[in-house]
Amino acid sequence: MPRKPHREYYVYILSNPTRTLYVGVTNDLVRRVYQHRQRQVEGFTQKYYLGWLVYFEQTGDIREAIMREKQVKAWRREKKVALIEGMNPEWKDLAAEWYEDSEQALEIPRGPRNNS
Repeated sequence: MPRKPHREYYVYILSNPTRTLYVGVTNDLVRRVYQHRQRQVEGFTQKYYLGWLVYFEQTGDIREAIMREKQVKAWRREKKVALIEGMNPEWKDLAAEWYEDSEQALEIPRGPRNNS
């Protein structure tokens, strides 16, 4: 029986200057972050200019990734913030250097930090 090719899946959190949060899942983190950064994904992330990758985790099991995404989405904001700050205490954009082309640079309006 042939083996299935090994795939990687990612649960990720995006943010913006006001620290609004979005949790997602994908099998291609570089492509998906690019789509969010370019506002190609309609809805919440497009409306709130969410394109800073502030957290991600990786697994080889799609079921595990989907379960984890649902788990993190259900958490209160404080728990999500603690998860982010455990990996990325300064809330840096972890994808800041992924895209060389200046057209791919993230352009988000600056605003006050959201402490809610």
